[in-house]
Amino acid sequence: MIPSVLPTYSRAPLSFVKGEGSWLIEEDGRRFLDLGAGIAVNALGHAHPALVAALTEQAGKLWHTSNLYQIPQQQALADKLVDLSFADTVFFTNSGTESCELAVKMARKYFYDKGQPDRVEIITFSGSFHGRSSAGIAAAGSEKMTKGFGPLLPGFKHLEFGDEDALKAAITDTTAAIMIEPIQGEGGIRSVPDQTLKDMRALCDEHGILLILDEVQCGVGRTGKLFAHEWAGITPDIMMVAKGIGGGFPLGAVLATQDAASGMTAGTHGSTYGGNPLGCAVGNAVIDIVGDPAFLAEVNRKAGMIRQKLEGLVANHPDVFESVRGNGLMLGLKCKATNSDVVAAGYKHEVVTVPAADNVIRLLPPLTITDEEIAEAIARLDQTASSLTSA
Repeated sequence: MIPSVLPTYSRAPLSFVKGEGSWLIEEDGRRFLDLGAGIAVNALGHAHPALVAALTEQAGKLWHTSNLYQIPQQQALADKLVDLSFADTVFFTNSGTESCELAVKMARKYFYDKGQPDRVEIITFSGSFHGRSSAGIAAAGSEKMTKGFGPLLPGFKHLEFGDEDALKAAITDTTAAIMIEPIQGEGGIRSVPDQTLKDMRALCDEHGILLILDEVQCGVGRTGKLFAHEWAGITPDIMMVAKGIGGGFPLGAVLATQDAASGMTAGTHGSTYGGNPLGCAVGNAVIDIVGDPAFLAEVNRKAGMIRQKLEGLVANHPDVFESVRGNGLMLGLKCKATNSDVVAAGYKHEVVTVPAADNVIRLLPPLTITDEEIAEAIARLDQTASSLTSA
């Protein structure tokens, strides 16, 4: 008999009932150090007092009205994001998947309104992950994502990650955009070099096409800048965000320049829940904290500390780990042992990590993790590796 919850997840045998900062508490009382943060969602950890206060205050006033009316919390959050980014305008969604759907629509509508309706193709890359909607899986293109779900949404051209010559050759008069994650998350914490992002921006400018950045996982302070592309000194035309922007509350957004968004007029897109008062109240609290340069400086300091300690961990366990990769507090350990075995062994030592492709485990701790918790994390990962070596 099929379970009452559709069995699409392979779940760990853990039931967390409470969270405190960087810690998750199991039903039986065990305390787990959370290096996954709900897959980069809980940017400020669990039960952050500022987020709890924002949510409860708003919950006592108004939850939902729909986008038929002005939403002051939504306007405030949009204004903050515009002030802090390249963008001129913002559309709020509930997830990264929804943000991907709009980004694809926005790029195609842009060229339709410019009198180039055949310019619909979006170039994407191997190892990418853009959500699990029809557009998201078609954009990724991998068999794992698409098998059994055809016919796929057309209009995507898939290239090998890192093949810059192929990218130059792939642009034609039907190309609308290049879409890429500055750091692939599900793909194994693979960073796009700054120079490659600069070259992509130049290619888009040369050919009059749009650059779409997927910062659903790597954005909102995760790399030590508010958005990861800032390290390369470039700006996109369209950007997808979600995960960390809600600090655990379902919230996403698409940020865009005035030009890129010019085709999205009244009636061209909508969302029942997107940008509701509850979500935007929490989002405002998140951005007020993460958008502070002093907060981001602390993320960078802690990122340097944990990176150094992880390099030592790899050196001490060469049979288990191969290398460290990633940026800021979006890090990966490339494993020699099977990554799922490392994750499972971590549970025994009460530390939570997240598997990814390319035999990598992801380390995506809350941006608020303390120095003492970093030291404890390395100790628990060391115990985890030792248990695998001695097994």
